[in-house]
Amino acid sequence: MGTGMSTRKSSKHGKNDWERFSNFKQRGEWVELQFMAKAAQRRFAISKPWGDTQAYDVGIEYGLNFLRVQVKSTTYRLGAGYLCQFKPNHRKKLDYTLKEIDLFAAYVIPEYAWYLIPAVLLLGRRRRTMAMLCPVVPPAKKASYRYERYREAWNLLTMSRAELAQCKVPSPPPSHHRKADQRMPP
Repeated sequence: MGTGMSTRKSSKHGKNDWERFSNFKQRGEWVELQFMAKAAQRRFAISKPWGDTQAYDVGIEYGLNFLRVQVKSTTYRLGAGYLCQFKPNHRKKLDYTLKEIDLFAAYVIPEYAWYLIPAVLLLGRRRRTMAMLCPVVPPAKKASYRYERYREAWNLLTMSRAELAQCKVPSPPPSHHRKADQRMPP
């Protein structure tokens, strides 16, 4: 095994590797590389725009399709899962638009979990700047985790922009909790 960066906990210094970055820009670049590696393992053609002038971080080619992917990450545990922000990190950029982004790829670093979420679900009629991802215990509010169907949804990279634009905001997942008055069958 090489000496490259991993997401495993380090026993030598007591810090996770992602905590060693001196700023969020460095961590963001590392997460982009992780996304590109995962996409390349799945045989997608990848391109990276030069500089920071584009709203998207990574281009994905599949056949005649070209998707613009904005890569995000989180380590922020809140309640039953992780809170991820879907807004620009730099001050100059006001907000993302559907003319610039086709898909968000969000990495929940401590859980090694990727979410591929169509941009229309976050940038559409009702703009969402944050989402709860990766429940690690049963959530109190099931509506908070409406994006679970997009966990490891790498197949979305095979869709066209038009197909992604047709995605609808998912309804909350079904509850796995029984109501207090429900009885177990005999």
